[in-house]
Amino acid sequence: MTTAASQLKPAISGTVSITRVLDLPAVAAGEPEVLGGEDLLGTAVRWVHVAETPDLAELLSGGELVLTTGMAFGEAGAGVAGFLAQVRAAGAAGLIVELVTGAANDRDASVAALRQLARHSDFPVILLRRRVRFVEITEVVHRMLVADQFAALERSRMIHEVFTALSLQNATEDGIVARAAELIGAPVVLEDVAHLVLSFASGPSLDAALLFHWPERSRRVGYLDSTGRGAGEESWLQTPVGIQGQRWGRLVVPGELETDEDAAMVLERAGQTLSIARLAGRDQKELLHQARAGLLHELRQQHALGENEVLIRAGALGLAESAHYVPMVFRLDERPDQTPTGVQLRERALLDALNAVMNSARTTALAASLQSGQIGMLLGVGAKQLEEPLLERICRQLAREQDVVDWSVGVGRGHKNLSEAAHSLAQAAQVAETVATFDTRARPFYRFADVRLRGLLALMHEDPRLKSFAEAELAGILDPLDEPALDLLGLYLKHGGNKSALARTGFLSRPALYARLEKLQDKLGVSLDDAESRTSLHVALLWRSLAGA
Repeated sequence: MTTAASQLKPAISGTVSITRVLDLPAVAAGEPEVLGGEDLLGTAVRWVHVAETPDLAELLSGGELVLTTGMAFGEAGAGVAGFLAQVRAAGAAGLIVELVTGAANDRDASVAALRQLARHSDFPVILLRRRVRFVEITEVVHRMLVADQFAALERSRMIHEVFTALSLQNATEDGIVARAAELIGAPVVLEDVAHLVLSFASGPSLDAALLFHWPERSRRVGYLDSTGRGAGEESWLQTPVGIQGQRWGRLVVPGELETDEDAAMVLERAGQTLSIARLAGRDQKELLHQARAGLLHELRQQHALGENEVLIRAGALGLAESAHYVPMVFRLDERPDQTPTGVQLRERALLDALNAVMNSARTTALAASLQSGQIGMLLGVGAKQLEEPLLERICRQLAREQDVVDWSVGVGRGHKNLSEAAHSLAQAAQVAETVATFDTRARPFYRFADVRLRGLLALMHEDPRLKSFAEAELAGILDPLDEPALDLLGLYLKHGGNKSALARTGFLSRPALYARLEKLQDKLGVSLDDAESRTSLHVALLWRSLAGA
């Protein structure tokens, strides 16, 4: 048994526990000895009650720390068992006994009885070996209780004000979750009903395993309709988010806490703030899209994330760990009458369709908007040799399920490493930009090897040196602009410089065609029969089409 109050189990901070009472000078002067229930010394004390009568049923309402001098124990401790049973039955937090001076035999018998009963009890029983002043103990404890209640009210008011301010400031979901983690001092995760992480904050220190296999772990934690701890091996503190009957997620603290009461209050206010944010126009899909877009943008930049942490965060957003990752970019075609809102709606429709196709294909991906009119996706593939058929299936199924295919698809180089695959999104975007200039698209998706010279020019179309080269090559028909000559040059080059093949198209009669070509050649100042000249002119025309001239 522990005999020194300073060695007792620490009390839960923020509550008046039995341990805190035993640490008081007024109690410590009595040399307290814990006879039983040592593991429960952190139990909160609601009040202190002095009792000298065995009939306690009507005097206690639960949570009291009972002080007694043992006068109700009777001769030779005969009434110890009955008194202790009544104290426990009345819901008391614990019992402190100071035996008054009396017959030595009675006192020794009472102590022996107390030791015997307390030894096998899960109820805190403390014996004071020296006399103390009960009035001093009750006065100090009651003053502590009032002070703690006032502190709790102040804490509640502060938490209310913090989240009210976040609502008025139209705070983001990340901001709300981060503030909750800061107030609790522990990690907080916001997930949707499918157990995908919408936002998370790690609290004072970053735990790399926080989101490890999150969906699987979260599914094993029971979902509650009110704030509390779910069932399962990881009994996380949680609160539902959303209006009753339309819950769209939950906030959880995936770990142990010193006390749940304060954390539960913070979670509830954070959940209410998130619900208000959604009612103000943010929906569940938008939260998930924002979380995925945030990770994609972070991966495309220089970052300090290790590959293991990248995989954990991506897994929490729905991308399962795979042997191979393929970067893809979908670029929406421009429309003459399009507006920013219209582009955003088209992006969202394509994202929803992509997610549906992913579910149908029983594969996972991380897809989000990269910029206006451009959707990036990191696709998980079981093996490199499965890449081509899976891409074919996804792109063709996506095309079949849409009324109009008004996008181009660029595919970058696949990698075993997810971070490297994310860096290749830039390559995929460049391919998609190039494909957008094609008159026809014979393939469901394109790579750099498919776009060839046009792809190279697409990468360099803003280079002023290339601009100067193209304008110099076409100067004879651009200054002043000669549209018919440009059209004739394009057709001539399209037929590989074969005049007979061009004449057979019926574009012009053969004599008229030859005359026009002679005139065109004079304007350009080069021989159209020269292969290098035709190559240079072809490059210049390609650049002009890519530049939108």
